[in-house]
Amino acid sequence: MNIENKLKNINLVVFDLDGTLLDMTGEISDKTKQVITELENIGVRFSFASGRLHCALTGYAKELNIDTPLISLDGSMIKDYAEGKTIYESFIKEKHIKRAIKLADRYLVNLALCHADAIYYTETNTVVPQILDKFGAPYEEIPSYNAFTERTLELIFASDNKASIKLIKDKFAFPFTSGLNSTHYKSQKYGGIYYLELRRRGSSKGKALLRLIKKLNIPIEQTAVIGDWYNDLSLFQTKALKVALENAVPELKRMADILIDKDNNNNGVAEFLEMVLKAKTKK
Repeated sequence: MNIENKLKNINLVVFDLDGTLLDMTGEISDKTKQVITELENIGVRFSFASGRLHCALTGYAKELNIDTPLISLDGSMIKDYAEGKTIYESFIKEKHIKRAIKLADRYLVNLALCHADAIYYTETNTVVPQILDKFGAPYEEIPSYNAFTERTLELIFASDNKASIKLIKDKFAFPFTSGLNSTHYKSQKYGGIYYLELRRRGSSKGKALLRLIKKLNIPIEQTAVIGDWYNDLSLFQTKALKVALENAVPELKRMADILIDKDNNNNGVAEFLEMVLKAKTKK
């Protein structure tokens, strides 16, 4: 099937937010909004697949009139925005959280617990709101982590000590711990800060996408995904139509079915959506 026919058959478009749908100021362009509305009017559905918390997605969903469940925390949760119904959630086991608290104390590393609607930190981790890249998330200081271990979707360690972060990462690797996925990276925004994110195994944007389309009864071949960063790789490993903007990392560009020569600050998403609209309305 050629690209035009694939575009004509698209019934669901799933966006990454930061660096993709949103420009550098965190806004969705008027042109993008206009084309989304036109596509919604002919039955195309939209959703997000983001590293953000669910509560940091709902404002954009309302802005675009999206009623499809949203993928948050890189696939750890799928939750319906309109009705608030949870489709999928993957909580980290309490034994892992208790171990994380001990390791953070031992190696003097900042720790935060991500729930669906807030990021929690304690008095000894007050720098957390200033050094995490979780856009749009509400932060809440709590007296102790002990009462917040049951519904944690993601653990985040942060430190300017790269060796300590790497050591904790190794402590959570097999054979010491099983059942967790880890992501270890350097901050793009804050110089010299390193992160370790832990989620329950089986949680990724790609796996969440497959769960979502099963719920919606939409074939993967009728789905398009748009991303720019490494946490979008699992989306691009599915059989969805894969779209990369000009600012996407090289790995995504190599996997993409469609390369857009505009970035997120210059209506790259709108250009792709116009391709879909043109294919669907062509006589």
